[in-house]
Amino acid sequence: MRPSAVAAQTALSAVRQETGLPEGITRNLVPLTAKDGAALDGVLYTSDRGCDTALVFMHPHVSFHHHYALIPLAARGCALLGLNSRFAGNDAALIMEQVVLDLAAGVLHLRQQGYEHVVLVGNSGGGALAAFYQAQAEHPTITAPPAGRGPDLTRAALPPADAVIMLNAHRGRAQVLTAWLDPAVIDESVPLARDPDLDMFEERWGPPYSPEFVRRYREGQQARNRRITRWAQERASTLVTSNVRDEAFLVHRTAADLRFLDLTLDASERKVGTYRGADVWAANAASTGLARFCTLSSWISQWGLDTTDAAAEPSLAACSVPALFIQGTADQGIFPSDTRALFEASGAMDKEIYWVRRGTHYFAGQPDLQGQVFDHITEWLTKRGMR
Repeated sequence: MRPSAVAAQTALSAVRQETGLPEGITRNLVPLTAKDGAALDGVLYTSDRGCDTALVFMHPHVSFHHHYALIPLAARGCALLGLNSRFAGNDAALIMEQVVLDLAAGVLHLRQQGYEHVVLVGNSGGGALAAFYQAQAEHPTITAPPAGRGPDLTRAALPPADAVIMLNAHRGRAQVLTAWLDPAVIDESVPLARDPDLDMFEERWGPPYSPEFVRRYREGQQARNRRITRWAQERASTLVTSNVRDEAFLVHRTAADLRFLDLTLDASERKVGTYRGADVWAANAASTGLARFCTLSSWISQWGLDTTDAAAEPSLAACSVPALFIQGTADQGIFPSDTRALFEASGAMDKEIYWVRRGTHYFAGQPDLQGQVFDHITEWLTKRGMR
């Protein structure tokens, strides 16, 4: 593909950076059905060299059919399944426990196709999902989603994977949202009304921000998450008498992590800004964004700090399989403390952390660093007999 075409694709989607197939690589659509009947689609990339190890890439709602790592890793001798959940492209009503069933369908399909080793690769928001899935496959505990009306994972017979790779992985949807929530929002229905004492965009506070302001700000973020959760739970309980199963609502101002502007906090090689660019205020005020559109049951399942089952750290603590943690040091949304927390939480006896200097979230426009990551993954798998 011509460089200009690659650049155009990168500008369009950092996840899908290349779609042209090199010689010897095959791409096939894999239609699947989850245990509860949900229709899913995956795309399987294989090499004509053959292999007995398959890697699964899946995000709760982002399409990974053409993930940037699939073709290069297939060329290095692995089979790759880019699997989309039933909520691909729309996470407004997403239930994490249902996504676990979707991932199970992909793992089961690979086992049935004869792959001896199946490895979960949790990239970005897919990291907590991979950890959540493996924890429930090894030690199932969840009988229903926190808002009810969902699968009993203790009866789902989830096939476990043989290893987990966390690639620029978030700590969980509720955890990253809370770190990004704007605590200056006074009224959820009036997003322009702001508390100046908790406004990161007030010049008197910084950047750089003082330890005292950081403390108050973080407490305000957690308090806002919990206010929304309490309201969602109370609202859901009132709907029961109205014979209504769920209800939609909006959450504004969800791109306001102090670390976006203050590079001294959780210091790394990142640039000022968010994944949207350098203008943090614009990202925070945008009409679209993290958790913008929700339902009551979905918020309780995926965004509620105290209600979600899918936090990465407790899930990783319950996983025994080998674990590899890969993190770019210039990631604008995942910071060194996040990766260290995941690594330390892991219950695996065999675990490794691998830092990629100057690496951004999707390594877009960084082909040398991508190659470094792919080579390390294949070497790590080979050393464990999974190549």
